[in-house]
Amino acid sequence: MKQTQRLSPLQMQVIKLVELNTVEVEDRIKQEVEENPALETGNNELTGDQENDTIDTNENDLTQEDIILGDYFSEDDIPDYRLNGSNQKSEQNFIEINYYDDKSLNDYLREQIGLLNLDERKQMIAEYIIGNLDENGYLQRDLQSISDDLLFQQHIEATPLQLEDVLYELQDLDPPGICARDLQECLLLQLDRYESTKAVQHAKTILRDYFEEFSRKHYDKIMRQTGISEENLRDAIHEIISLNPKPGNSLGGTLQTAMNNITPDFIVESENGIVSFHLNNSNIPSLKVNPNFSEMLKGYVDNKSSMSADDKQAMLFMKQKVDAAKWFIDAVKQRQYTLQRTMEAIVALQYDFFLTEDETQLKPMILKDVAERTGFDISTISRVSNSKYVQTNTAIYPLKYFFSEAMQTHEGEDISSREVKKILKESIDNEDPSKPLTDDHLTKILNEKGYVIARRTVAKYREQLNIPISRLRKKL
Repeated sequence: MKQTQRLSPLQMQVIKLVELNTVEVEDRIKQEVEENPALETGNNELTGDQENDTIDTNENDLTQEDIILGDYFSEDDIPDYRLNGSNQKSEQNFIEINYYDDKSLNDYLREQIGLLNLDERKQMIAEYIIGNLDENGYLQRDLQSISDDLLFQQHIEATPLQLEDVLYELQDLDPPGICARDLQECLLLQLDRYESTKAVQHAKTILRDYFEEFSRKHYDKIMRQTGISEENLRDAIHEIISLNPKPGNSLGGTLQTAMNNITPDFIVESENGIVSFHLNNSNIPSLKVNPNFSEMLKGYVDNKSSMSADDKQAMLFMKQKVDAAKWFIDAVKQRQYTLQRTMEAIVALQYDFFLTEDETQLKPMILKDVAERTGFDISTISRVSNSKYVQTNTAIYPLKYFFSEAMQTHEGEDISSREVKKILKESIDNEDPSKPLTDDHLTKILNEKGYVIARRTVAKYREQLNIPISRLRKKL
């Protein structure tokens, strides 16, 4: 005999659902309803006046309703609670960020292929190449590998040189720069469509012959070897930086199309010195066990002694489906409770920020702080914080935005590393472009402002802000 620990079906459902954002949960519920005939959705009308969860300086605890489900064999006990949010006092003005059109990149390119007048063989090759593009519109695979795949999978024999001929035709499609094999080729493809001005000609020369020097901002070397004046180099650089390094991002794939908006998972409002929040569940339906399944299953149980083998098999099938429906309903509700408690803790810890939305008011906060306040495991808080967004009065923030490590001032006061990053970014934004600040200079600035910080920490924060080193920030 040995002792082992296993997760129950309910626990596994909860773990999976907690990781999903609102849009993904909606899709997951639709899938479960389609696959399980014992599960059905109710209407989405609210059953009563449920107010926002409000947090002020005197009261930070929520009232937790009982989440234990009743006996699902009785129709009276079928869970039919409401999962959607409660605050309907005013229409929310959501900030929607559209990243993609309704048409996927593949669909858009396939439509254009039909205008190229290719024979059937080249058409198949072109479609296969398009299928190998990454999300940014680049062809990262080498042509020899694609040639091998075409032979084994499509029974089409094509040399890399023949594939390149088709690739060149695809590179004439929109958006400009599509089907490039690297950044250099992508930018040159876009410049080929520009009017051939002096600045464009210089830009092509720089990208074609001095791409490495340009990427490292060795402008003196470029001017010395090309004879281009500083003014003409500045014009050429202006043309280059106006190009799109990710041409495929203007369109979306099939999965991305389904999530073409950022939908906030939490709504936080501040008014008259009080911060309130609720979950954004407007599109999540109420769930319940199908009454017909419950009645039929109850009938089988009442007549268990006289059941045939087929009846027992049917009863077993229905019991499995009802059990699965019950577990899923409970898992969705526990997900809501977990998200509610987690956001309650975050709002309480970052109360001053949500009241003012001043970044300097963000306090140091790590996963452990929220876990201790909620009683959940750190791994649970980590799952909740992934891919979730918070809508405030003015903007939408990733939930991870509110987590930061602690630092200290010379007086020993704890501050958020985000405050330090803000000062770091402001210093770099206001620097002289011809003489950008080095990490040593930035460290000195922060130390003079009273922040105890080492140079390596400044370098780490700069990298986290996606800010290059001083040499790469230099401008003419």
